[in-house]
Amino acid sequence: MQTANSPDTAEMSAAGGRIQRSNSLAENVYEAIFAQLMALKIAPGSRITVDNLVKELDVSHTPIREALGRLEGEGLVLKTHLIGYRAAPQITRRRFDELYEMRLLLEPHAAAKAAAAMDEAKLNTLLAAAGVMSRREGKDDRLRYSNFARQDAIFHDKIMEFSENELIRQTLSHQHTHFHIFRLMYHSRVTEEALDEHEAILAAFGSADPGAAQEAMRVHIEHSRDRLLPAFD
Repeated sequence: MQTANSPDTAEMSAAGGRIQRSNSLAENVYEAIFAQLMALKIAPGSRITVDNLVKELDVSHTPIREALGRLEGEGLVLKTHLIGYRAAPQITRRRFDELYEMRLLLEPHAAAKAAAAMDEAKLNTLLAAAGVMSRREGKDDRLRYSNFARQDAIFHDKIMEFSENELIRQTLSHQHTHFHIFRLMYHSRVTEEALDEHEAILAAFGSADPGAAQEAMRVHIEHSRDRLLPAFD
């Protein structure tokens, strides 16, 4: 999983237009394209033209291709020989159901294990990853949405890490679950309600209560599923 950027870097990357020059140009270009994919400005399945991004972001071909290669590794971009890049297609309803069935089988149990092994350092790591401390930061809704998609992925991945079952962690990570799910619907409700649920999970971890952590994670995943189901109507 990638680490979320600082607000300053993110603001530089998502202004609706050209990328500002900096020592982290490649990172900023990646963030700008990532934000467009997550907020559906680049539609699922649509072609991504490198020359168009060069003009839009006012950068050379090199950081664009680096960013697209990184996004390909995250499952958000596909590259076809002699054709080029396109955004990954949207997940199907069947795939959506399968992902949530898998999450409900694996993540509540992992949350209980993580709670049983919780300590102050781990709790502080989860507090930083959960996104609740900066939930109102920034004026750009699309930027906040794409940032939260990554923060949510990091938060859940850290819980899996602290459950000390690397197979479960790798299984969920390799599905690029969060990125595909968050592309289903761009809506502030998706983030705000999820952050409330993150607070409930954190409270259970703060009490080192495995049962409460398992239940809070189950509720969070079920509510996440129900929030996104209308995308298939």
